[in-house]
Amino acid sequence: MKSILVPVGSSKNAVSHLQYAVDFAKAFGAKLYVVQVYNVYTKAGTMMKVDHILERESLSFLNGHVEKVNKRGVEVIVKTFKGKLVDTLELACKALDVDLIILEPRTNSVKDEVYLGKTSGKIVKQTNIPALIVPEGYVYKPIVKILLALKSAIIKKEEALIPLKSIKNQFKSVVNLLLVKTQFHVKEDFDVNDELSGLITNTTISENPTTYQGVLEHYKENDPDLLCVVRRKRGFFVKKWEKNTILKKDFSSHLPVLVLKGLK
Repeated sequence: MKSILVPVGSSKNAVSHLQYAVDFAKAFGAKLYVVQVYNVYTKAGTMMKVDHILERESLSFLNGHVEKVNKRGVEVIVKTFKGKLVDTLELACKALDVDLIILEPRTNSVKDEVYLGKTSGKIVKQTNIPALIVPEGYVYKPIVKILLALKSAIIKKEEALIPLKSIKNQFKSVVNLLLVKTQFHVKEDFDVNDELSGLITNTTISENPTTYQGVLEHYKENDPDLLCVVRRKRGFFVKKWEKNTILKKDFSSHLPVLVLKGLK
């Protein structure tokens, strides 16, 4: 893992989240891109002036946050981008060869009952960028135990497991696999190939209506430092992610959640 990107919003947790991102990047010897995406709708003839002002204010905002954290020798690069959030982030991540995006659940100051705000939810749901969602105020620590929750172990994209492999190798983590048998289960879903099998220490098979409910049932006994799930069109948060915002009553996590892009 060589390049990590962290979008910074206006939440009260922004500085502590940035510190986590710096500490995480330090563990991998990765460079960290600290970014903000802005958009502007204005009358013809005033665009250039407004763009210049917004870019200047955005850079000042980001640099102010960076000055408040201990960079620990990490190469921190501040960038601002103009455009639509999802499209712009995807283009930026491709251009900068980003391996992982680190998100706080709520990048803006929103209601306390919200776990994943509209901005973060949109990034997770609508992009194919592997994402690490870090709880508010969470302090960096090595990831010793990982719970990987899947309803299908079929892997067709070779690069899909790279973020998980990188974290496991860096921290010498134990990865426990939870295979959740849903009503739409087919036999092939539980055929674990050699690539995935090589990452796994223990496997549990659970029968639940959804992967999410399987996690709720087996979460405590695994006591993980990281929950790893997969972004599929009909995946982990199947109904909860139909809207970009996710409420705490529907899901909340007190530990980081790694969201891999689709395995197939």
